[in-house]
Amino acid sequence: MTSSITRLCLDCGRPLHGRIDKKFCDDHCRSSYNNKIKAENNGMIKSVNLILKRNRDILQKLNPEEKTKVSGSKLMASGFNLNYHTHSYVDQEGDTYTFCYEYGYRQLAPDEFLLVKSVLK
Repeated sequence: MTSSITRLCLDCGRPLHGRIDKKFCDDHCRSSYNNKIKAENNGMIKSVNLILKRNRDILQKLNPEEKTKVSGSKLMASGFNLNYHTHSYVDQEGDTYTFCYEYGYRQLAPDEFLLVKSVLK
């Protein structure tokens, strides 16, 4: 008994031949379909990671030493986004440092920031 239902490729829509559980007509369609699904699901993650990487790169560029003081206007003019960071750290004095990966900052005054680099252990 043969089935009269025509199965179609999930990517291009062409009729499928062969195994009953086949979903794609070839490797290209399988790869293309899975890449589309992955791009839809990971769009937000990619945009946040892009902002985090940009923030890290800005901190790295403005802080060639272990510690550097920089004006807030210079930090913002570089495109830094204060809303995105990876973690924060409170030191023994109670000061909070905000980090983008291994580079961090602490606001000293309304327009002054201390940039630091964490020593990874």
